Amino acid sequence: MTDAAADRASVLTGDDGLVRCAWAGHDTEYQRYHDEEWGRPLRDDQRLFEKLCLEGFQAGLSWLTILRRRPAFRAAFHDFDVAAVAGMTQDDVTRLLLDASIIRHRGKIQAAISNARLTLALNQSLGSLIWSFAPPTRSARLATLGDVPAITPESTALSAHLRRLGYTFVGPTTMYALMQSSGLVDDHVADCHRSHGD
Repeated sequence: MTDAAADRASVLTGDDGLVRCAWAGHDTEYQRYHDEEWGRPLRDDQRLFEKLCLEGFQAGLSWLTILRRRPAFRAAFHDFDVAAVAGMTQDDVTRLLLDASIIRHRGKIQAAISNARLTLALNQSLGSLIWSFAPPTRSARLATLGDVPAITPESTALSAHLRRLGYTFVGPTTMYALMQSSGLVDDHVADCHRSHGD
């Protein structure tokens, strides 16, 4: 996730003195997300389903837009409880299209519900499915944000597998963002404080 990297630098020093990947900028919520979530391994099925949905909602928008609306998304989608989302109806879609606190995109709302139903039908956990596509750990940190890929063979394969199952809004770029946000890959650049175990 290289959300229009702040002034093309790879790292940026925050007001707190910490050196971060430049995409975190100076927004405190973005910095918290960078420090506490992004790149940390996530295996909980409910939280992975949330990330799957939110990455789909993010398509075409900035991640910060989604992050700021995450509490509203959680309220609208039953904290991303898969069974509860799978049980949502067309009336819920209509209601959510009027909810200005989330992204009002019919296709993305319907995808969250449809993807929940598909997740319930899996013959394995969502976590085990997603993590089966994790790439080998890199031998060295990426030096710059310019080195961070937008897609990889693994994200392309995960996307293709999910699409074969019927999932939507799961393109290769979206799936690479999911891999980054859920810690299947750790794309903190070499000079970022998170690269040193902070």
